[in-house]
Amino acid sequence: MTTALTTPHLALSRMHAPTLHTLRDAVAANVGRMRTATESRIMAVVKADGYGLGAVAVGLAAIDAGAEWLGVTDAGDAAELRDAGIEVPILAWLNPAGVDVTQVVADRVDIAVGSVDELRQLITDASSLPDGRVRVHLHMDTGMSRGGVPLEDWAELLRVARSGRGRVEVVGVMGHLPDADAADPAINAPAVLRMRQARDAVLRAGFGPLIVHLAATSGTLTDPATHFDMVRVGAGLVGIDPSESVALQGAARLTASVVHSSVVPAGTPVGYGGAYVTERATRLSVIGVGYADGIPRELAVGAAVAIDGIRCPIAGRVSMDQIVVDTGDLTLPRGTTAVVFGPEGGAVPTVQEWARWAGSIPHTIVTGIGRRVERAIA
Repeated sequence: MTTALTTPHLALSRMHAPTLHTLRDAVAANVGRMRTATESRIMAVVKADGYGLGAVAVGLAAIDAGAEWLGVTDAGDAAELRDAGIEVPILAWLNPAGVDVTQVVADRVDIAVGSVDELRQLITDASSLPDGRVRVHLHMDTGMSRGGVPLEDWAELLRVARSGRGRVEVVGVMGHLPDADAADPAINAPAVLRMRQARDAVLRAGFGPLIVHLAATSGTLTDPATHFDMVRVGAGLVGIDPSESVALQGAARLTASVVHSSVVPAGTPVGYGGAYVTERATRLSVIGVGYADGIPRELAVGAAVAIDGIRCPIAGRVSMDQIVVDTGDLTLPRGTTAVVFGPEGGAVPTVQEWARWAGSIPHTIVTGIGRRVERAIA
């Protein structure tokens, strides 16, 4: 049996490494969009290395666009930001690696405290400081049961905070919205009420002035009642609106080279297990990224990349280091650039499309890109 397609002589092309591009202008545009939705201060949350796009790059772009704070989930992440010359206030919550009080004072990092025991430990540790106090944001459990002090323990938290005056300074109160992605203010109302109760109790206890913050991206965009003094925008920086109610600009583009091309007849199995079989004579191209680079292994039918303005479907299973795409009549030299995802539209898949193909959310796509993928700032 002969193949209807022939393999032409392919021009040589320079290879380029798989690269995740951070688009600073898109980050800035997204901060600008948040500014139209709120009069509160904006904290740019750059946890998980800026949602995979570089904490420093995303942070600087957000600050240039008007963000006044940065947020991380581990106090140790602040060192990189300070080393880059960033001077705005930084808040760290969760702190799974623990809190080095000497370092957080040196790096000027505020610490969120989500339990009475955590506050006690912080006060004990701060007693070793020769001077300076640890700035603290008290974290109220506003309905997620995922961290934060329950309302019934709030009085004890404040008693401990008063006992630690001189070693810790209470400067903020925070919480999280459990259902803000529904974009329904009525659903947020119980958390807003609990946040007000927490704030009022802290003020009555003699602390203040306070920075109160509850809303993340979805609340910022859809419910002004949640804004208080500051909003925390993380996913929205990189173009993800979990409420899917506002169009933001994608800030990530993933590209990789074609490393191999071939012509195959109809009926050719592709990849491990031959899960994909060609229905016609066609051209196949191998792209040099796989599940070790963050490409989801389990994908729905229709997953694709863009090459030369054409959407080319993935053929067969995702391998550790590579994917195969069916390019039909398109002849591709080695080194041709494939766009795995990006903000351009048209043939280029979006991060949101990749999330649907993977049965996941966009956050997992951008934060899952592996270390061997190079990073670039555009």
